[in-house]
Amino acid sequence: MKKNNIRTMLSAIALIVCGIVGVIANNITVYAAGRAIALSPMSQRIILAPGETYTGGFTVANPASATEDLRYLVEVVPFYPVSRNEGRDDYGDADYTTKSSYNSIVDWITIDNPIGIIQPDGNVTVTFEVTVPENVPAGGQYAAFLVRENPEAIGIDDSVSVNEIMQMAHIIYAEVTGETVREGKILDNSFPSFLLDNTLNATSMVRNDGNIHTDAEYILQVWPLGSDEEICTNEENLDTELVLPNTQRYHLETCQLPSVGIFRAKHTVKIFGEESVVEKMVIVCPIWLLFLIIFIIIALIIWIVMKVRSRGKKSRKESRQSTGA
Repeated sequence: MKKNNIRTMLSAIALIVCGIVGVIANNITVYAAGRAIALSPMSQRIILAPGETYTGGFTVANPASATEDLRYLVEVVPFYPVSRNEGRDDYGDADYTTKSSYNSIVDWITIDNPIGIIQPDGNVTVTFEVTVPENVPAGGQYAAFLVRENPEAIGIDDSVSVNEIMQMAHIIYAEVTGETVREGKILDNSFPSFLLDNTLNATSMVRNDGNIHTDAEYILQVWPLGSDEEICTNEENLDTELVLPNTQRYHLETCQLPSVGIFRAKHTVKIFGEESVVEKMVIVCPIWLLFLIIFIIIALIIWIVMKVRSRGKKSRKESRQSTGA
C-alpha cells in the first residue's frame, strides 16, 4: 500500500473517530498502550481580514501517564457537517474531505512545526499562519488540524492497523470580516403536554440561512402550577450550540420533574435575534396512576349503572304493587 493512500485512510478514520467533539470539548486525551496524546483547546474561533495574516496556535501534549515519546504529525484538512438522516439534522456526521467555498481556508494555512517529538509530561505549541487573500468574500471558513502519530516515525507498513494510530482533530471556526449575512429560522419548538414518566424533553430545530456561524440559545424553565419557585432552569447558564452556515440543527433540552403533578413549562429558542417561546401546562401521570384512574372511572360507571338498574327494578316493582292494589 502506498504511503499517500495510508495517509488518506488515516485522515478519514481519525476525523470520523473525532467527530464533532471539538465543538463541545475544551481538551481531551487519547491513550494507546503506553502512548498518549492530548490537545488543548479542541477548537477555536478566529477573526480574519482580507489581505492580512493571522498567527495562531494550539497545544499538543504527551501526558505524564505515557511511557513513550510522542512522534506527532499535523496536517490541515477541510471541515464541515454533513447530514446522515435525510436532511433533518446536519450534525449527525461530518465531511473532512470535500472542498467547498466554506473551507477554502485550508489553502491559506501554513504550519510552522508540523512534525516533532514530545517526551512524556511534555508539550509543544503548534503554531500556524493564515494568509488571507485579497477580495475573498466575507463569511465563515472552517478547517481541521489533524494531529496524529507520525506513521513514518513509528514505522507503519502494511502489517500495521490504522486503528492503532492515535489521532485527534483541532477545529478552526473562522470569520472573514466584511458584509456577512446573519439570518436564521426556528423550524420547530415543542414539548408534550402529557407525560407518563417524569422526564420532560423539549425539542427544537433551527436553521442558519446566513454565511457565518452563530450560537443558537436554548432555555427551559419549569414551575409547579400556582408557584413561581422554579423546578429547573438554565436561564443563568444558557445552553448553546454552534450552527454553521446553510445547516440546520436539532436540539434536545431535558428536565426531570416530580413523579406526579401539574406544572408550567416554558421553552425559549433564539438564533440571530429571532426568538420562539412555547409555554403551556404539563401533566405528569405515571402509568400506574393512569391505570388506577381508569379503574376508578370504570368502577364508578359500573356503580352508576347498577344504581340505575336497581332504581329501575324498584320503580317497576312499586308500579306493579300499585296496579295490583
